[in-house]
This record gives sequence, C-alpha cells and structure tokens, in this order.
Amino acid sequence: MRFYADLPGRRTAQLLSDMGMLCWVGAWAWVGRQVHDSTLALAAPGRQLQDAGTGLSGRMSDAASAVDDVPLVGDKLRVPFNGAAGVGGNLHDAGSSLVTSVERLALLLGWVTALVPILVLGIVWALLRSRFIRRASAAQRFIDSAADLDLFALRAMAHQPMRKLAVISDDPTGAWRRGDTSTIRALALLELKDTGLRPPPQD
Repeated sequence: MRFYADLPGRRTAQLLSDMGMLCWVGAWAWVGRQVHDSTLALAAPGRQLQDAGTGLSGRMSDAASAVDDVPLVGDKLRVPFNGAAGVGGNLHDAGSSLVTSVERLALLLGWVTALVPILVLGIVWALLRSRFIRRASAAQRFIDSAADLDLFALRAMAHQPMRKLAVISDDPTGAWRRGDTSTIRALALLELKDTGLRPPPQD
C-alpha cells in the first residue's frame, strides 16, 4: 500500500497536509478545552450555594442539639432549628443540581466545539488521502518496466484534458497506435503525475 507520492513536490504537499491536520486537531482540542473550562466557571455560584447550604444545615443541626437538653421546652425549641437545617439541605441540593447541569453543559460545549471543525476538515482530508492511496496502490502494481507505460498512455488519452494532449502530439492516438515510445512515455507521465508515481527508467 502506497501512502505517499514518489514525486518530491507532491510528497512534500502530502506531508504538510498531514502535519497541518495534526495541528488542526490539536488546536481545536485546545479550544474545546478552553470552552469547557470557561463554561465550568459558571458553576461557581452553585458551589457557593452548596457550601452555604452545608454550613447552614450544620449550624442549625448543632443548635437543635444544643437546645434539645433544655428542660420542658427543649423539644419545641428544636423544631425551628430542624426546619432551618432542612432549608440548608435544600440549598445544598439546589447548588448540587446547578453544578451538575453546568458540568454537563461544559462537557457538551467542549466536545461540540472541538469535534465539529475536526470532523468537517478531517472527513475531507481522509477522503482525499484514501483516494490517493487507492489510486496509487492500484497503479503501482502495473509499473514494473517501461513497457507498462502503454496502459497509462491509454488512460491519459481517456482522462486527460485535450489541451494537455495537444501539447504532446497533434495526433496522440495515432502515435500510440504506431508505438511511438517518446509520445507514449509523455502521455503516461501525464497520468502518472496525477497518481503521484514516478515512471520506470527508460530501457
């Protein structure tokens, strides 16, 4: 399987493309992390509410325990303190709920921010790279000697633009039929350039 072109210019472009894709992934992963952390900062009020609720609940519970020992009225005095402790518990639960919601939102926004641009460019990059790999790998099997250029010359006449064929010969088909080696090689080079392969040495 051929992952990179033989031609230096195209191989360099492919290597730069791969490095660029890695940088793109790294950059958007960093941006996604920043979005996650920035969103997570919105959970600060929820944590403060948790702390306030825990503190209120603890103080009221301590107060309820302290007045419980008061003769005759201890049970009655304990009731409002227990109620206040319950309010503290509710505050803590509300703060926990807010923190959980913000954490989920931060996680979602972070992943979406990173994945959307990575996938958009990544799919295009993967399609182009896989297309080259398929074409180059398939073509490589047919290039063992100069005699194999005949096939690529024929493909060039079928696929290459007319203006490119006209530069090589006024009658490329006739030259191919006559077995004109220089014209066949020039035609084959057009096709091989598109696949990124180097032609075999001339016999």
